[in-house]
Amino acid sequence: MEADQAVMNATAATAHRPLATLDLAIIGVYFLIVFCIGLYFARKERTSTDYFLASRDIGWFFIGASLFVSNISTEHFIGLSGTGASSGLAVGHFEWLACIMLLILGWVFVPFYLRTNVFTMPEFLERRFNRQCAVYLAAISIIAYIFTKISVQLYAASVVLERIAGWSLVKTAIILVIATGIYTIAGGLAAVIYTDTVQTLILITGAVALTVIGLHRVGGLEHLRTMVPASYFHMIKPASDPSFPWTGIFFGAPILGIWYWCTDQVIVQRVLSARDEGHAKAGTIFAGFLKILPVFMLVLPGIMAYALFRDQLAGKPDYAYPTLVLNLLPTGLVGLVMAALLAAVMGAMSSVFNSASTLVTLDFYKKLRPLASEAQLVNFGRIATGVMVLLGLLWVPFIHLISSQLYIYLQSVQAYISPPIAACFVLGILWPRLNGQGAISSLLTGFVLGVVRFVAELMAAQGTQFNGFMEWLVKMNFLHYAIFMFVICSLVLVVVSLMTPAPDRQKLAGLTFATVHLKLETVPVGTPVRKPAQETPTEHRINVAFSLLLLATVIGLWIYFR
Repeated sequence: MEADQAVMNATAATAHRPLATLDLAIIGVYFLIVFCIGLYFARKERTSTDYFLASRDIGWFFIGASLFVSNISTEHFIGLSGTGASSGLAVGHFEWLACIMLLILGWVFVPFYLRTNVFTMPEFLERRFNRQCAVYLAAISIIAYIFTKISVQLYAASVVLERIAGWSLVKTAIILVIATGIYTIAGGLAAVIYTDTVQTLILITGAVALTVIGLHRVGGLEHLRTMVPASYFHMIKPASDPSFPWTGIFFGAPILGIWYWCTDQVIVQRVLSARDEGHAKAGTIFAGFLKILPVFMLVLPGIMAYALFRDQLAGKPDYAYPTLVLNLLPTGLVGLVMAALLAAVMGAMSSVFNSASTLVTLDFYKKLRPLASEAQLVNFGRIATGVMVLLGLLWVPFIHLISSQLYIYLQSVQAYISPPIAACFVLGILWPRLNGQGAISSLLTGFVLGVVRFVAELMAAQGTQFNGFMEWLVKMNFLHYAIFMFVICSLVLVVVSLMTPAPDRQKLAGLTFATVHLKLETVPVGTPVRKPAQETPTEHRINVAFSLLLLATVIGLWIYFR
C-alpha cells in the first residue's frame, strides 16, 4: 500500500493544463446544441402555460433528466468529491435519501399539485392557508436563490474550471451567466428542460468515464479499499459523529429533503409540466434512479483522488475532482468532462433563473395585475429572468471573497429555512383543521430560529465563546438542529391553529387528504384551466413496479455499505 502511494504521489501534475483543440471542439459542440434548443423553443412559447410550464406536455424521461441536472451542479463536483476524499462514502446518504424523497414527491405531493392546477408552490400554500404564507415562501425562495444558489454555483464552477484549465474566475463566471441567460430567457421552461436532458447525458457520460479510468488506475474497487481507511466504505456512522450521525441522517435529512424535493419551486416546476399524472410520477421515479449515480461518479472519485494523490490534497479536499481530471484524463476526455462541468452549472443556473422568474411573475406581478394578458405575462417573465441574470452578473466581482468556510455556511442556510416550510406542507395536507394563522406563525418562528443559529455560527467562527443554551445550540449538528426546528415549528402550527377559528372546509377542496373528494371551487379569472390527465391503470402498474424496485435498490445499497 505504501509503495502504491509513493508511485501515485510521484505523478502529481501541474496546477492546470491548456485545453487541446479537440477538447475545445467538444465544448464548442456542447454550446451549439444548447443554443439551438433554446432558440427553437423561443419561437414556440405563446402563453404563460407554454413559457412557465412548457405547455404541460413533457414526458417522463425529460422530467426525470431535468430533475436530476437541476439538482446536480459544480458544487456537487466540489462538495461530494471533496467530502469523499476527506471522510468517505457517508456524504452519499443525501443522494440516496433523495431517491426516497422523489418517491414521496411523486406519490404524495404530485396528485395534490396537479389536481389543483397550481403554477407555483406559494400559490398552493396560499390556497391551503393564506396570502401571507405565499408571500413569505415566494420572498424567502427568491432571496435564497439569489444569495445562495446562484452565488454558490458560480463559486464552485469558477473554482473547478480555474483549477482544471486555468480559466479566469471572473471571465468564466460572466460567460456562464450570459450563456445560460440567453437560452433561458428565450425559450422558457421547455428550453430549460430539453437542454437539461442533453446536459444530463453529457454530465453522466463525462463523470462515468472519469470513474472508470480512476478505478482502473487504482486496481479496482477491492484494491481501493486497501488504500484508504476502512471507515471510508462504511456509511452508517454513530449518533456522536460530528458530520454524519445516523440519527441526523435518517430523521433530520428527510426534513431538508421534503422541503427541497417536494416543495421547492426549482424542483416541483418540472413535474408540474407533465402531460399527465402518470408521466409526472414516472419522471420522479426515473430521477430517483439517476440519483443513485452521484455516489459512484462523484463521491467514489473523491476517495480515489485521496488514494492516488494524498499529498497533493493535503488540506485541500475540494481539489479532489479537478486533480483527477488533471492527472488521469487524455485529450478529448478532458473536453468531455469540462462539458459535463459546464452542463452541471448551466443546468442548475437555468433552473434557478426560470423558477425565480416564475415566482416573481405569477406570485407578485400577476397578483398586482390580475387581468394581465398572456403576452404580458410571458414578456414580464422574460424581463424577470433577465433581472435574475443581471443579479448573477453583479455577484461575479464578489466570488473571490467566498471562502470555503463561507461556502459551507451558504449551504447551511438551506438547512435553516427548510423545517418550517416542510412542516406547513406535510401537516397541511394531512390535517384540514390547521389554518393560516398557525402556518404564518410557524414560518416566522422557524425564520427566527434559523437566523439565531446562523448568526451564532458566524460569531463562533470569529472566536466568540458561548455558554449554556447558546453553546448547546451552536455545537448541535445541523441535522439534529433541523429536527429541533421541525418539532418546534410543528407545535406552533398546531397550537396556534387550535387557538384560532378553523378554516372553511369547502375552500380546502382538493388540498388535503380529508377534503380530496370535495369539488374544487372555480379557478380565478385568467387562470389556464387545462389540467394534466390522471394516471392510467397501465401507468399506475408500471410506476408501482419501478417504485418498489428503486426502494429495494436503495435499501440494498445501504445494507451493503453499512
